[in-house]
Amino acid sequence: MMGYWFGGMGWWMAFAAIFFVLFWGGIIWLIVWGVNKAAGHKANCTAIESPLEIVKQRYARSEITREQFEQLKKDL
Repeated sequence: MMGYWFGGMGWWMAFAAIFFVLFWGGIIWLIVWGVNKAAGHKANCTAIESPLEIVKQRYARSEITREQFEQLKKDL
């Protein structure tokens, strides 16, 4: 009888397997985190803008004319 786990390889084999999984899991997590950070995703995106703020931003970016801005402002 061998009396050892994994056919005589010892406990270090189990620890090596756990380390292997943790190492590659950490690498994958770092890659996903880096891609999300580079893409500009925010973890806590809880701010909701009012419709008037959205109209002001659109006017500032010249997406709408002054007349459209005034009309939307009146409507809101």
